Amino acid sequence: QVQLVESGGGLVQAGGSLRLSCAASGRTLSSYAMGWFRQAPGKERELVTAITRLGGSTYNADSVKGRFTISRDNAKNTLYLQMNSLKPEDTAVYYCAAVQAYDGYLIYTRASSYDYWGQGTQVTVSS
Repeated sequence: QVQLVESGGGLVQAGGSLRLSCAASGRTLSSYAMGWFRQAPGKERELVTAITRLGGSTYNADSVKGRFTISRDNAKNTLYLQMNSLKPEDTAVYYCAAVQAYDGYLIYTRASSYDYWGQGTQVTVSS
């Protein structure tokens, strides 16, 4: 199985940028479709963005379109989330997640589809 560790969270002012990383170990990341989720206090975990196993297609939630970009470097076994133009409502714990995907072109949008999760990294955006 794969182990996931997020990093890169922190405190940033509104309008700023952060880049999250998700380092995988145990198995090669190229076997997995990936996603970034977030959970704010008192709210359900929601999908932010997802990417196919081969990295050819992505999905972005409406709330982050044009601001967040998911990418992957399978050679480095790392998933990234570039977050620009951050807003206070982006404040949450961000989690990366993995699902073993035999089809390299599928995107998984439901949390229940994912088998492996990182521990999360806090992102706080001040106004």
